[in-house]
Order: sequence, then structure tokens, then C-alpha cells
Amino acid sequence: MIAPAAKGIGRSLRIYHAPGRAAPLDAFHSRFLDPGDLAFDVGAHVGDRTASFRRIGARVVCVEPQPRLDRLLRLLFRGDPGVARVAALVGAAPGGEGVLRINTANPTVATASLGFIAAAMAGAPGWEGQRWDDAVSRPVTTLDALAAAHGRPHLIKLDVEGFEAEALAGLSVPPRALSFEFTTIQREVAADCLRQLSALGYRAFNACLGESMAFALPAPCGADTLADWIAALPAAANSGDAYASLEPARITA
Repeated sequence: MIAPAAKGIGRSLRIYHAPGRAAPLDAFHSRFLDPGDLAFDVGAHVGDRTASFRRIGARVVCVEPQPRLDRLLRLLFRGDPGVARVAALVGAAPGGEGVLRINTANPTVATASLGFIAAAMAGAPGWEGQRWDDAVSRPVTTLDALAAAHGRPHLIKLDVEGFEAEALAGLSVPPRALSFEFTTIQREVAADCLRQLSALGYRAFNACLGESMAFALPAPCGADTLADWIAALPAAANSGDAYASLEPARITA
């Protein structure tokens, strides 16, 4: 019998490394990255975004705190000097350890946020039956600390299941572009993230729903407008990625 953790990781590999997915990913990410640029893939999961960034020619800091997935990423990118792996949580302040709660059947929703788990278990459509049945302590770093160690990134991709606002609190210098995942079960987290990004100096925002890799708005908008757009989404929209850019042309549909 295949263990639940192996089945969950296998499912993620089939979804995120599916044939035909690489070309759309690369075309979309080429908006943000040129060969030689640096990207942070925070919440790398099974490494599909890291792989895309590498195909473009960017260097990658690949951050994934789940031990099983860190081992997978070591295998996927072994011998690649353009990928630096970091097995840590990204939070508001460096040092110490945090608790990562793992859903072994669905490892894509591992989280350090108790609020995220509470929201997911409150009866939201599409989240039925989710169970966080494992936990592990991991060291905590920050986006600023990663930049000090590896260089200032041109793009940060942030997907940490409800812990995005805490991660952004550890960023003081905005990269050229940044994305963070939002969910309809925690719209207030998205609004908090957008406020933080505005304070960092971003004025242009857009979003993609699900894994569409297509901007939902025809032109960039302000943070308040995007927050209102997310607030008005139906629950069935479930999730997406918000994008902020210092160069609005990069996030124009």
C-alpha cells in the first residue's frame, strides 16, 4: 500500500509537472525574469516554478520547509548550481523556530498559520475533509535575510498558505515584481498583504485566478481596487495569485 504522504506528493507531481504545462509557465514568467536574474520561490512545493525560472535562465532561491518535499527538490535539482535550496519558514523576524502543520494527503496546503487552518475547517466549499495530521519545527528566516545571503531578487513568488502577511513583514526593499497567493477563505490576509505592498512603494497590481497564468484585469490597478475585486469574488473562485510590479507594463494583460 502506498503511504498517504507519497500519494499526496505523487498527486502534486502529476498536476504541477503535467505535460504541456511548462510552456505556458515559461511564457508567463518571462514577463518578469531575464536570463541571469534572481528569483525567490517561497513555498516551492514540488518545484514547478523553480524549474520554469531555471528554463528562462534565472537563478533561484528555492524555499520549502516540508522535509519530504525538500528531499524531492534536492533530487530534482541535484547538481544545478543555479538553485539554492533553503529548508525554512519565512516569517516576520529571523531566528528561532516555527511550527509547520502538514496535511499529508494534500501537501500543497501545509501551513504555519493556525488562522488558515481554522478558516479551511469552517465549512468553506472545496475545503471539506482537509486534515492537518502532522507537524514539524523548522527554522525561521525572512525575505530580507534571504536577500542578504543570496542577493536582491528581481521576482519573489510567495505561496505559504495564509502566512503571506507575516512573510511580507520581513521585507524592506521591494523587488521589481512580487506575487502572493490569496484565497477566498482568508480575503482579509490578501487585503493586509496589499496594504504592506503599498507601503513598500508598489502602485500597480493585477491578479490571476487559480493556475490560469492569465491576468484577470486588462490593466494594472491600485491596491484598494484589487482588494475590492478579491472581496467580491465568489467562494468558488477559491484561490489565485496577486501581482505587484514597479513596472506596470509587466502586469498588463
